[in-house]
Amino acid sequence: MKSDDNKKLSLLHLTWPLLIEMLLMMMLGFVDVYVLSRYDDLAASGINTANQAISVLTIVFTVFSSAGGILISQYLGAGQRKEASRTAALSIVLHLIAGLLISLVLLFFSEPILEFIGAKGQVLDFARQYLSIVGGFMFFQAVLNAMSVIIRSHGMTRQPMFVMAGMNLINTVLDILLVSGMCGLPRMGTAGAAVATVISRVLGTVVMVFLLFRKVEQPSVFRLLLPFPRRELGVFFKLGLPAALETFLYNLSQLVITSIVLNCLSEHELIAKTYIQNITFLFYIFSVSVGQASQIIIGHRVGAGEYKIARQQGFRSYRIALTVALTVSLIGIFLRVPLISLFTSDSAVISLTAGIFLINFFLEFGRTTNLVLIACLRGAGDVFYPTACAVFSNWLLSVAGSYLLAVVCGFGIYGLWIALAADECFRGLLMIHRWRGTKWQKKVLGHS
Repeated sequence: MKSDDNKKLSLLHLTWPLLIEMLLMMMLGFVDVYVLSRYDDLAASGINTANQAISVLTIVFTVFSSAGGILISQYLGAGQRKEASRTAALSIVLHLIAGLLISLVLLFFSEPILEFIGAKGQVLDFARQYLSIVGGFMFFQAVLNAMSVIIRSHGMTRQPMFVMAGMNLINTVLDILLVSGMCGLPRMGTAGAAVATVISRVLGTVVMVFLLFRKVEQPSVFRLLLPFPRRELGVFFKLGLPAALETFLYNLSQLVITSIVLNCLSEHELIAKTYIQNITFLFYIFSVSVGQASQIIIGHRVGAGEYKIARQQGFRSYRIALTVALTVSLIGIFLRVPLISLFTSDSAVISLTAGIFLINFFLEFGRTTNLVLIACLRGAGDVFYPTACAVFSNWLLSVAGSYLLAVVCGFGIYGLWIALAADECFRGLLMIHRWRGTKWQKKVLGHS
């Protein structure tokens, strides 16, 4: 590769904008939860429940975004620019179609979906209000996801970061104004948080369209879809479905666990779970960014046939991410009470959540391993192995283990977290073994 390409695809060059973007993306949810925690603790839990429902239904986006990112990176690594552009156009179209269908489902069936999860009472009311508004406009998020992946696959990670920064600013201002009813505006509560989220996404999508067709592609790129690229569509599903199934199984397992909490554990434990999930996102956000950056680099490297460099890069990325994640987790243990106190003054919730931090340290070891090495495997086109591991581990260790330890054994929220840690650590060890081997080198599809 050229020196300019090496600089463009360096881990640092790709990771720091992704990290900032992830932080800003986290802030979108954090601000919603924080502002609503001042409005009503159960409103914050309602939004958390609604977002888990959204994460399961929007898993179809993962089919297209995962495949699109892998293929575009491998095509660019192999020097096949036209094929990369055709893949980009196909990704946008597929995201838009899927987004429109999911928007209709969430708009008209929000209450049955939430009741199926186990939401009830005030949590159901708050979650339904949020889900029907945000869900009805998910097609904007779908298109935004597609364009972000395309731009990042070209090694440009700063542009999506700036867009996310703008979205975060708009969402924060609107949250403060609409939830609490400031500056003469009506006090909208949960609906205000939903409207703020939708407006920020719409504006972010408009800006991303401008960036895509100014920096990466031309509007005429959609002509490459005529005649329709059936082969590329087949590869999309070949790569995307296993990756999406893995994410689906994980999110579905989290949804079942949320249902266990809603139906079997106390209201305090539900609130504690909501807050700990928002806080610990800070612990692994760097690993998410490193994983995304590594997937781009690995895709380019294997596309160019540089397998040895790809393996070395994968383990280097993993070591860096693990060091940072465990360090931040340790800091979190010492600062756990002040962190929780940002959300609530309820002593029972603070006590419950503080205890989870100690168990969460072990969970972060496994989670970081999976976030980075699974991303590396995906970048190489090896998407079936992580999915097979997820089928076994998610449901045996995470779901069944959560019920056994939390409900049957009576350990409550602590038992749930022990089961989650066991799942992440077990799968992490399997991912290390896979990346050390050579089987992933036979999965490259981008230029085959």
